[in-house]
Amino acid sequence: MAYTNTVLNRARARLSQENERKRAEYEDHLSRAYALRPRLREIDRSLRSTAARAAMLVFQRDGDPQAELARLRAENEALQNERLWILDEAELPDDYLDDSPVCSLCGGSGYVGSRMCECLQELCRQEQKRELAVLLPSGRERFEHFSLDLYPERFYPELGCSARQLMQKNLSFCKRWAQEFQPGARSLLFSGATGLGKTFLSACIARQAAESGHSVVYVTAGKLFSDYEAVKFERAEADSLRDYRDCELLIVDDLGTEMTTEFVKAALYELVNSRLLGQKTTLISTNLNERDLEARYGGQIASRLVGSYRVIYFLGDDIRRMKK
Repeated sequence: MAYTNTVLNRARARLSQENERKRAEYEDHLSRAYALRPRLREIDRSLRSTAARAAMLVFQRDGDPQAELARLRAENEALQNERLWILDEAELPDDYLDDSPVCSLCGGSGYVGSRMCECLQELCRQEQKRELAVLLPSGRERFEHFSLDLYPERFYPELGCSARQLMQKNLSFCKRWAQEFQPGARSLLFSGATGLGKTFLSACIARQAAESGHSVVYVTAGKLFSDYEAVKFERAEADSLRDYRDCELLIVDDLGTEMTTEFVKAALYELVNSRLLGQKTTLISTNLNERDLEARYGGQIASRLVGSYRVIYFLGDDIRRMKK
């Protein structure tokens, strides 16, 4: 799976810290054991010596290297046995002086060849979830917590169904879309009045995709364009926008609530267009309908959103007011 630079850098930092912790623990155990039983230091020195002599025998052409290797092997085994006996006698665990890496697959590097190791992948998944936990509106955004009872059953002739029936279809679609999400999936546009569950379902999708190991960035429109402005006015590095361009799923919440300037229009066009061309999936939620989108952002942006995204319409009464 591809992860954003932010998540990947945090995961790598955690792996590096774990390597340092493991090494410090080993050095501490070694110091304590040598102080408690000085003979252990002599044994370890002898073991290193036998290993070096065995390596040299590989290149030896005269004499009988096989016989010498057998002798060194026996010497090494005797030293290992004595080492275990001393640890046992000192009431120390057999693995007290274990110098194995934090991961046996990659040796603690995080990679097996050019492939990311399972240990680093797991740290990335954890960091992805931790980042979303900070960004998402609350801690309850799960599909099973989405209450259809809050939507009216009154019939909409133009739709041929009630708001509750429409939202049942939306909920089923979003659950399936999130569970089956793959990079490059068609982008979504959530459109509807305020307080109808757009943010909640967006957050549910973010959680599901992240738990499946995908790189997800969740951001409000206000924060997104603030970050673009920070780069424009050199208050931030251009690389700070890379996650918005490169993540597998970008979720932009509340488009239309920001102060819309010519700069915001240009930044939105660049982001939407570049992600479409790069086959990157985006989910945008907005209180604006198609006509409002065109009036606010212009025909080019509106046509890309409505034409290239799958539009999901939300209907009903303002849930926030109902709960109050």
